[in-house]
Amino acid sequence: MRGSVYFDLKAFTRIVEHGSFTAAAQALEITPSALSQTVRQLEARLGVRLLNRTTRSLSVTDAGQRLLARLQPALQEIDAALEDVNSLRRSPAGTLRLHLPRLAARTFLEPLLERFRQACPDIVLDVTVDDAVINIVDQGFDLGIRLGADIDRNMVAVPIGPPLRHLPVASPAYVAEFGIPQHPQELHEHRCINWRQHGHRSLQQWEFKKGRKALSIAVSGPLIVSERNLALSAALRGVGIAFVAEALARPHIEQGQLVGLLDDWCAPYDGWFLYHHQQRHTPATVRAFVAFADSVYKQT
Repeated sequence: MRGSVYFDLKAFTRIVEHGSFTAAAQALEITPSALSQTVRQLEARLGVRLLNRTTRSLSVTDAGQRLLARLQPALQEIDAALEDVNSLRRSPAGTLRLHLPRLAARTFLEPLLERFRQACPDIVLDVTVDDAVINIVDQGFDLGIRLGADIDRNMVAVPIGPPLRHLPVASPAYVAEFGIPQHPQELHEHRCINWRQHGHRSLQQWEFKKGRKALSIAVSGPLIVSERNLALSAALRGVGIAFVAEALARPHIEQGQLVGLLDDWCAPYDGWFLYHHQQRHTPATVRAFVAFADSVYKQT
């Protein structure tokens, strides 16, 4: 509906909702310059300024606030009507924007891509793989995948996998040279591979739990990474001890390429959840992907 009054009004509401032209343009799948032109045309058509904008700030004018108050409920009803029509299709159609971390992409999404294409051939998955913790609504995503403990309570969350574990691993050569730690505190005496989450300066501590005892260990060593696969690769080559998801390490442990350490201190935690913003009318594409992921999890 680009070029229509409906799209121009929708664009205006998206800018206000996201608080920036860049994020709104991404959600609308147009360029920021095209979005600016759309708003200028809308303001010219109405004869009033709706937004005060500079290179550093964005605010809504009084006229914009009055328009927004009447506009949002009306657009919600229009979107609901379109969704009702879309639901009559044999299969949902449209683009579904999904944000998820690398580990979830590798262990959950990759094995299911072809099955989802067969189940919902008219849905285009627009996937962003990124370990940064973001607000999916502000960034224009329809769905996200994240560990259960990291999801805001105002989101609708559906489990799509069993509990997970992280565990320290090292190569047989490393263990032969430096020995096996018997307690998490002994990791201070070892060469450990640190991990830093994207967008953070501090290093991630290693979390351990045994019964009622919980420990957070700040390790040190010759390597700091922001990519889990690089940590795993370094451990395979004897660089040091890596703290990685068991799902990634297990094949290498079974093949004798890695040794799992401190197993009795590695407690499970909530696994992957698919989550989305709670809204009055959930798009058919979102409902379809959630139902698909939920059915796959229940079959495993």
